[in-house]
Formats: sequence, C-alpha cells, structure tokens
Amino acid sequence: MKNYIDEKFYSLVKIIDEKNIYDIYTNMVYKFSKLDILTQKSIEDFLNKFKYWGKISISECNYSVFYEKANIFKNNLNDYIWLYENLKDYKSKYILFSILNNFYCFDFENLANSMEKIYKHYYDLDLLPNLSHEVFVDVGAFTGDSVLDFISTYGKAGYSKIYCYEMSENNLEFLKVNLNGFNDIIFKHNAVTDRAREISYDENEDSSATKEGGKTKSVKGVSLDEDISEKLSLIKMDIEGGEKQALIGAKKHINQTKPKLLISVYHNNTDLFELPKLIKDFNSGYDLHLRYYGGPIFPTEIVLICK
Repeated sequence: MKNYIDEKFYSLVKIIDEKNIYDIYTNMVYKFSKLDILTQKSIEDFLNKFKYWGKISISECNYSVFYEKANIFKNNLNDYIWLYENLKDYKSKYILFSILNNFYCFDFENLANSMEKIYKHYYDLDLLPNLSHEVFVDVGAFTGDSVLDFISTYGKAGYSKIYCYEMSENNLEFLKVNLNGFNDIIFKHNAVTDRAREISYDENEDSSATKEGGKTKSVKGVSLDEDISEKLSLIKMDIEGGEKQALIGAKKHINQTKPKLLISVYHNNTDLFELPKLIKDFNSGYDLHLRYYGGPIFPTEIVLICK
C-alpha cells in the first residue's frame, strides 16, 4: 500500500506521462502568470542572474527556461522515477516530489516544508551523526563556511585532515584568513575536474568566480584521483555546475574506498538524476539521500548525500 508521499509522487508522474512537452510547458507558463508580479520578477531576476537553467524575459514573453524543464520532465521521467525509488528515506522522497512539483506548478507550500530548519548545510545528523578523524575534501571551499560548519557540528576531532580546493584567488585569501588557527588544513589553489588541464573563469568584484562579466583568469585544473593518493573519507562538492566532471575525476576514490559524498545537484537541469546515477555506476554500494537547504520559491541548494 502506498503512503501519502508515494501517492503525491506517482500522481505527478501520471500527470506528466499523459501530457506532451508543449502541454507541460504551457501549464508552467500559466501557473507562473498567476503569481503576483513581485514574485514573478523575483524569479526572473534570480534565473537571469545565475544563468544555470535557461532564459526568461517576462516583457518579451520568453520562457525558454520552462520549455527546457518541460522537455527534461517528459524525456527523463523514468530517470526521476529511478531516483525516487532509489532514495533511502521518505524525507528524501518528499523533497524530490516537492522540487518537481515546484517546477511543474510553482508549488511553494511543499517546497517550504522541505527546507532544512535544524541542521547546518550538508551536515544532517540523522544521516551523519558521528563523524570522527575524517580525511575531508572540500571542493569549492569558497571562504571556509562549510569547513567552519563542519567543525562547529563535529568538533576539531571530527577531522584529521581537510583539503580545501578553491580556484578563485579572492576567495582563497578570505579562506585562509577565516581558517587561520586550525591545524591540518591544506589549501589548494586549483579547480577540481576530470583531468589535469587549464581552466578559465571569471573573477568578480563580489569574490564569486562563477558569474559572467568579471575579469577572465585561468587556474590549473586537477582530478582528485591524481592529486590525492591517500584514502579519503568525506568529499563535499559545490562548484557551480562542475560537479559531474569532478566526480569523474574522483572515480577511483569512489570505487575503491567509498568516501561519504555531499554533492550539490542543482546547477544543471539534469544534475538531480544524472549525478546520483553516475555515483551508483562508480559504486553500487551507496545509499542515496536528498536534503534541501534552499528557499521556498525556486529550488536551489539541493544536496545529494551518499553514504
């Protein structure tokens, strides 16, 4: 017998399955048009600021971002079903339903209910209660926020070593200042990707290396398999859409030693199902969980926790 979360998910699947791409798209546009104008404008500004998911222009009636979502909904419905059926807890399943229903009809209520209100970003104590002496790799360490949250959650005994990878020179300066005084932290001025190569990026005034319009720089790209030989026990990745290539570059670690993984799965439209499938291909022994650290309007800060 299905519970109410199963019923919600499979009812949405049935709706999508019975519609064509255009009908799914027109439903999204219609639901968007019924939002108040301030919410519409907020969503437009957000999507156009980060440019991960597609274009939108209310004044030009350009909603290509919704058409892209509709196309993926229809053509990858079985991938979403695969993910749902491979998630190991009903909180994760509810989060997936809430994200997809938000995409389809701007369901803010369920998305708001999915927001994590207890634990710090990445560190869900129901899933990762007792981390100790971890060899932790923070890919996309930014200015040290995730490392500081790790230490405040698990204490200094939570790690034996932390590798902090950050490709932005601006961010790296703040990172070193913010983590000054902590022992056994190794700072790496590199992009993490699938193989050794030069990576170009835009350095911006707001210290972000992900948005367009900044000063173009280059940095050495490395793979975790080539750059770290010791056994890793925890890997976190948040690198603005580069997670797939970084995972490919960590295939040996994932396959041979099965480190716990904390992976952002929202920067590309297909990350939500592609990255879990990739990880399971590398090592079928992982249990998959989703946690949601974003806001109630548009789904971002979706984290895949594999253990």
